[in-house]
Amino acid sequence: MPTIAITGSNRGIGLELCRQFLARGDDVIGICREATDAMTALGVEAITGIDVSDDGSVATLQNALGNRPIDVLINNAGIMGREKLPELDWEGIRRQFEINSLGPLRVTAALLDNLNRDAKIAIVTSRMGSIVDNTSGGGYGYRMSKAAVNIAGVSLARDLADRSVAVLMVHPGSVRTDLTASVMSAGLGIDVEESASGIIARIDELTVETTGRFMHAKGEPLPW
Repeated sequence: MPTIAITGSNRGIGLELCRQFLARGDDVIGICREATDAMTALGVEAITGIDVSDDGSVATLQNALGNRPIDVLINNAGIMGREKLPELDWEGIRRQFEINSLGPLRVTAALLDNLNRDAKIAIVTSRMGSIVDNTSGGGYGYRMSKAAVNIAGVSLARDLADRSVAVLMVHPGSVRTDLTASVMSAGLGIDVEESASGIIARIDELTVETTGRFMHAKGEPLPW
């Protein structure tokens, strides 16, 4: 039974990933700042009090896991701002970098010794981090932080290849969640069930031969 560790597991896509992995019999560890009622109701094993933007907090996660092996690490925790010129919230932009860019790298580095040989790492990123795909501007903090985590993921793929650890950057789709509620028009987007199912499919098919790719949850490659 594979062991799956998921950050940002208390709501939205992370919670649904927990639900779907549990349903197929995997051993799931939910990592979050605070467990929600929905997460508790799932009965998922939870490591709480973890803020991926904080070095000490991630060290606590490392200590909590001890020597426990992990087969799949999903870096899902993230936040979204919608900055546009000329109203740039510099502190908000910095916060997005800490969580969206440094968070996955911080967690992955802390848990390197826990990753089994042939383990998989998935980073839930966004096509908003694609330079080629940016046709509308704005979203400075979110776009920049997601572009940054994309290149971090490619470096991880190169550095971990000799351990047969494969890395995936995956765009979940335009998903209706609490994170996107303030910026998504009513009736648009897909539900979390469809998104999570696609992410799991992309993780299942991930190999060292396909490591370092930027993929849509639906299965198509995305431009950098």
